[in-house]
Amino acid sequence: MSLARKWCPERTVVAQTYPDKLESEFAYRVGLYTFVLGRVRLTGPLSGLRVVEFAGLGPCPFAAMVLADHGADVLRVDRVAAVESTIASDPTFDLMQRGKRSVGIDLKQSEGVQLALDLVERADVVLEGFRPGVMEHLGLGPDDCRKKNDRLIYGRMTGWGQSGPLASRAGHDIDYVALSGALGAIGREGERPVVPLNLVGDFGGGGLLLAFGVMAALYSARASGQGQVIDAAMIDGAALLTTMFYGLRAEGSWRDERGTNFLDTGAPFYDVYECADGKMIAVGALEAQFYRALLDVLGFIESDLPDQMDRDHWPATKSLFAERFVQKTRDEWLFAARDVDACLAPVLSMDEAPRHPHALRRGGFVTIAGVPQPAPAPRFSGTPSETPTPPSPTGGGGRAALLEWNVLSVAIERLTAMKVLVAT
Repeated sequence: MSLARKWCPERTVVAQTYPDKLESEFAYRVGLYTFVLGRVRLTGPLSGLRVVEFAGLGPCPFAAMVLADHGADVLRVDRVAAVESTIASDPTFDLMQRGKRSVGIDLKQSEGVQLALDLVERADVVLEGFRPGVMEHLGLGPDDCRKKNDRLIYGRMTGWGQSGPLASRAGHDIDYVALSGALGAIGREGERPVVPLNLVGDFGGGGLLLAFGVMAALYSARASGQGQVIDAAMIDGAALLTTMFYGLRAEGSWRDERGTNFLDTGAPFYDVYECADGKMIAVGALEAQFYRALLDVLGFIESDLPDQMDRDHWPATKSLFAERFVQKTRDEWLFAARDVDACLAPVLSMDEAPRHPHALRRGGFVTIAGVPQPAPAPRFSGTPSETPTPPSPTGGGGRAALLEWNVLSVAIERLTAMKVLVAT
């Protein structure tokens, strides 16, 4: 038996409470939009989108955060044990959980699976990041969920993908980036590859790829009326990010030897240099006019140096640049280049970046519960996204979310008593 009132995805009246935004507790839902007293709730371009996120690590929570940043109502399903073990912990620094609410559900009990399916029935999107077969074993795989909701977008985030000889194997960002060809291209000449944090696999090639897949599938569903399953794999996303370089390699303008090319620290005009105060400055004077401006700032005469694109002389020119940069502090070089496009930028720490004048003017960072962090991006002119709410603890805000998602209060109390559900 369903634990929630039935509703039609196309048209229903749902009891909701948004005391800070609504004049009424009743919202009228049509498709992906929520109308209140005849007007659309403008809390971001994804306002009205309902997302069930099965809690995991890394890229899947990041994708859900991106959706939440832009107005999606993300309800995270945590394990009951996780809620009980962290109930007194401070979630403030778990930034990828910002803008979400959480419920703890015991998915090993049939009542917990039924509750999860009831939430799925009312959702537009499901996100999960487990190895292939885990959700099917729980009775929450794509086929199980789409029987309840054929318009559902079911996003699956894995490292190796849903198919292939490595699909069931464990791995981390570095493994997926290594196999994609990306890691082998990052680093200095004659040195080992440099690990680019976990930006290329987990977040760029993983979380953002999944978020894009969700939006593409939603666009398709708008026309077809049918949802679909998204197989988002970090190895695919990491490879996708290297598309330009595969093209350059094919035409013969990119070498396999890392650190010898014009974008990988091989060229003197695209590298990082140390200044007199030990701080670093980044140089990206790739085009000829910017390179000439750089030479002017450094005090070089172009005719006295080899041609900019003469690879054979890059090491010698780089040594000249290094000797010149170390003669002044980072701020002195920035002041010298203040009125010209020499493509110089300070290499900022995470302490400095939020305080840079450009970030301050654009609002590139926000402070939430006392923690500076990147602001939602991109920016939208007609439906601007609000500053996200602080991260909720596991189980936090879940009771109100369940009521808004039309789960009966009597069912909430019964499942709580059975220890199938933990929500505060």
